[in-house]
Amino acid sequence: MKPDEDTEKAMTSFILNITFDCADPRALARFWGQVTGWPVIEEPRPGHEESAVGTPGDGRPRLYFVKVPEGKTAKNRLHLDIMPSDRTQDEEITRLVGLGARVVSDQRPDFGWVLLADPEGNEFDLEISVGELDAS
Repeated sequence: MKPDEDTEKAMTSFILNITFDCADPRALARFWGQVTGWPVIEEPRPGHEESAVGTPGDGRPRLYFVKVPEGKTAKNRLHLDIMPSDRTQDEEITRLVGLGARVVSDQRPDFGWVLLADPEGNEFDLEISVGELDAS
């Protein structure tokens, strides 16, 4: 079998969820629902303290929030990079801070992104906007 044939017949997996351990799944899901504009499902599995943002099958993973007893104690090993689609990076920083995020560090102009943290301290990067990228 040629390498291309192996690849074509190989079974693959898709990413269903990007999961966040957190203290308050519903509150964090509402925050990320407002960030992304995706629907919030407050209890996708009845009886479990979990919430989701987005729906399976949209061609992208859901953000999934699971209640855990311990708090965040170290730097994320994985983080999201988000990009504003309908406003500038500065306008999006203002909006996200209004939703409960905080600016951790500003890497502009050297790298172009701003490091923020969600209400439970999970870091994420805010890149320059689509419009700003197209204009550069």
